[in-house]
Amino acid sequence: MTAADQHDDEERPEAPEDSDDSTEFFRAIGKQLKVLRERANLTQKQTADLFGYSEDLISSLERGRRVMQKEFLLAVEMKLDAGGLFEVIQDEVEQAKLKAKVRHPAFFRSYARLEALAVERHEYSIHDVPGLLQTEDHARAVFAMRKPLLAEQTIEDRVMARMARQELLDRWPAPELSWIIEEAVLRRPIGGRAVHTGQLEKLLKVGRKRNVELQVMPLDRIEHAGLSGSFILLTPKGKPQLGYIEAQSFSHLTRDHEEVRILAAKYGSLRAQALTPPESLALIEKMLGEL
Repeated sequence: MTAADQHDDEERPEAPEDSDDSTEFFRAIGKQLKVLRERANLTQKQTADLFGYSEDLISSLERGRRVMQKEFLLAVEMKLDAGGLFEVIQDEVEQAKLKAKVRHPAFFRSYARLEALAVERHEYSIHDVPGLLQTEDHARAVFAMRKPLLAEQTIEDRVMARMARQELLDRWPAPELSWIIEEAVLRRPIGGRAVHTGQLEKLLKVGRKRNVELQVMPLDRIEHAGLSGSFILLTPKGKPQLGYIEAQSFSHLTRDHEEVRILAAKYGSLRAQALTPPESLALIEKMLGEL
């Protein structure tokens, strides 16, 4: 698992869970969505077609497993005649989303706050699809297989927190984002074939964004600058670049100029050794065709 995202998965005795009620709030809103859908005599699939989303997403929203975005709230108000409910709760949803974002273990929160302010973020991943690129199903599979086992509610809380972090992908002004992912990671079918298919499709979608460069490190390279492990280079707004490194349950967030310089040099070498972004997307498309 990669850098900050493995930290997101870990639990330690000194890191108790947050006790906010945002999860129950999202469930309540999801139930309201279900009532409106059924009142309109629509199935989840018909609702998904109406809004231009997937059926799985509508299901997740109704169960409170995904956070409703402002655009979706307004669309529900208009298309399902919510009587003003989904318009007036926008501020409450935004506040609950902020709470969800900090439902990480205490040791991860300082990094998460810096990540939310990023104007640049670059990551090399050697073990798993980075959390910011994971589908909900992939993230749930990752948390469900963690040892020791997590409680079901903890799994759902962590999935929601991870999905909330992904707002960075759609933020404006858009941050500069790049990932270098090992080919072996993309060939590992975490969660099974259907989950893996959805994950590769999401990588293609994100990789085509104008502010994103997604590269694959192929298996046949005879030189490799990243054998010492995964890491992240992060530049928060108005602050100098920093580095984040992790091994097992130990992490290192560094602002030391020389340490960050070395990581940046490694990342530059990795970019040169990996497939180009167009080549990388073509390889992912090929992998999808093989499933």
